[in-house]
Amino acid sequence: MTDTFEEKLEELRKIVRRLEDGDASLEESIAIYERGALLVKQCEDILGTAEMRLTELGRDR
Repeated sequence: MTDTFEEKLEELRKIVRRLEDGDASLEESIAIYERGALLVKQCEDILGTAEMRLTELGRDR
């Protein structure tokens, strides 16, 4: 799991475009959606960690 936040976000954008195109099979769409859900969770975790770090930095002033 060495992808950056920006790489995860870009993959998520590609997933959204692919699902919006509607040309994937049902099984493929489900797999794509599951990957997207995982990426959303990973991005939320990264943002949560960044928010905690910024909060800590603000307290150190």
